Amino acid sequence: MADKSDVVLDRAQVKKAVQALQAFLKTKSTSESLFLDETQQISLLFTLWKIPKEAQTIRIPLPHGQRPDTDEVCLFTRDEPNMTSEQTQRFYKKLLDERGVKNISEIIPYKLLRTEYKPYEAKRRLLGNFDMFLSDDRIRRLLPTHLGKHFYQRKKEPLTVNLQSKHLAMDIHRVIQGTSLKVTNKGCCCMARVGHSGMTADEVTENIEAAVQTVVAKLRMKGPVMKLIHIKSQTSVALPIYTSDLSQLSVREETDERAQTPKEEGAAAKKQSKKKLTKEKTQTDTTTVDKQEKKEKKKKAEEEEEEEEEEIPQLVPIETPRKKPKLQKPLKKKPLEKAPKPAAAKKGTRAQGKLAQKTDSKVKRKVPKVK
Repeated sequence: MADKSDVVLDRAQVKKAVQALQAFLKTKSTSESLFLDETQQISLLFTLWKIPKEAQTIRIPLPHGQRPDTDEVCLFTRDEPNMTSEQTQRFYKKLLDERGVKNISEIIPYKLLRTEYKPYEAKRRLLGNFDMFLSDDRIRRLLPTHLGKHFYQRKKEPLTVNLQSKHLAMDIHRVIQGTSLKVTNKGCCCMARVGHSGMTADEVTENIEAAVQTVVAKLRMKGPVMKLIHIKSQTSVALPIYTSDLSQLSVREETDERAQTPKEEGAAAKKQSKKKLTKEKTQTDTTTVDKQEKKEKKKKAEEEEEEEEEEIPQLVPIETPRKKPKLQKPLKKKPLEKAPKPAAAKKGTRAQGKLAQKTDSKVKRKVPKVK
């Protein structure tokens, strides 16, 4: 757990920052629009040194109520046996009146939530009608499936209350007028609501001091935790009220080293021994490689000396045979030109020649062959 002495706030500086923020909100509300809400939220912005390993929700009780009386609160209750939804509403209204609880404006049983507020539009209407939601601790685990993601995105998820406690009025007053801080493991910044613009500067400063003390005490982290703390509203710039020293970095490192378990120390010793073995192996490998390189260099030098000592034989020119003169190829004779064909004879001469041929062929057939 973190020590409370790590974070020491300067009360005068915190009060100056609160007064400056309230003056800014007043000037903006009068200058910009008449429909702007008179009371605006004042929140604390925490910046941690490192991202936490586990998510955590911290309940912060405040000495002065940080919600105006005009805020409307809705309570989710369980279904009483042998009773309808209307009867359960009457039962819990009577119980709250007997215990002196007057901050709750409406009561919704679990059965009514499942049936009437099942559509998407009904859930959005319910989300916009109320400023805060409470739930009986006996049905808290059943609500996320019926409410939807919009309640959690707008940070209006219901806070648990024990309706069977003897000090019911005090518990509900602490939950309503107090605040909660959600520390996630996805970043190093988180925000919590501390007051509103309608409060006095002294009341807001007292709430800030109480919130810082509880957050530093309940955070599941070791060593110095807080790096920066700012105060801001929804429309203003963040004003710093605490900055840690850089000297705390060395303190945090020392605490981390001391917080090592014996298993972690044994693992660290094993890592160091492995590193030493690897270094020795690399040194031996480098020495063997150097020796081999030296041997190869010596061999090369000896071979070069032997080559220089050998006599280089004299070179004798060799006569090459002369090339024979190329013989001239005989000229090719041109082919004789073909004689022109005789002119075509007349038709009458052609016919006479054909008759003569026919008669000769007949005569040859009639002459007998000599044996």
